Amino acid sequence: MKQLFNRITAAWGNFFRKRRIEVLNATDRREEWYVHLSPAGLVAASVSIVLILFVIILTLVAYSPVLELLPGYRTEANRSHESLVQNIIRLDSMERVMNEMITYNQNIAMIMAGKSPVERTVFSSDSSQMSRILVMPSVEDSLLRAQMEGDGPYALVGDGAASRRAVRESIELVSPVEGIITDHFNIEEGRFGVRIAASSANRVTAIDDGSVIASQWTPEGGYQLVVQHRNSLIAIYKNLSQPLVSTGQMIRSGELIGYTYESEAEAPKPFELELWNNGKAVDPEGYIVF
Repeated sequence: MKQLFNRITAAWGNFFRKRRIEVLNATDRREEWYVHLSPAGLVAASVSIVLILFVIILTLVAYSPVLELLPGYRTEANRSHESLVQNIIRLDSMERVMNEMITYNQNIAMIMAGKSPVERTVFSSDSSQMSRILVMPSVEDSLLRAQMEGDGPYALVGDGAASRRAVRESIELVSPVEGIITDHFNIEEGRFGVRIAASSANRVTAIDDGSVIASQWTPEGGYQLVVQHRNSLIAIYKNLSQPLVSTGQMIRSGELIGYTYESEAEAPKPFELELWNNGKAVDPEGYIVF
């Protein structure tokens, strides 16, 4: 036991005992440089160098675009960004649907209890914020109700109502897909429609009654449908992963006509919608409330 202790003590002393490291001239064996260094000092120096390199690399990664030089990093970053956008869209849609269901159930309960329902108002800045305002009758509301229930130009029945209904239906278009507009209509930039970031494999519906005049695939726009609607309006639905209608088929407003782009190998392409009226491109946001 004593011999083992002596060996450990000797090894520990040797670990801290300095050695003389010399650099000699090969010609005349003259000493040119020397340093005293112990194994413990060598280990400490190595650890210090590793820590300094780690701090330098961490600083470069955090405060410089050095990662942009790595092949494949930007592709992964774009995929992560697209995935984050898609998750935000899904969460926002789920939150909006849940708020509408909660308001609907509360209104049903209030109506069953003989109370006045509430009107849900969603602020544009945050869909989770909403105010509940009692729907109380007013003088203007009573006058409008009398006009709509009577025989005047704003009546709900009669010839006036039929003519207004025809005008409303001729200009009322529904949103083709649920999502966020990322690029707006701009002819100067060569963008003849709007681009909508929607969740992958989302439903795409017809904006109005019409007839499919073309169903084709292009390298730029993927599968796309060209539909002739009323009032000389032509809609082009681009970047579809799977069209569900064929050329010559009649479709109705809100009917499912395809799904948005879906690909596991690359980031999903945004859905595009173009509207052409009498051969001229028009802004879809002037016709549809997205």
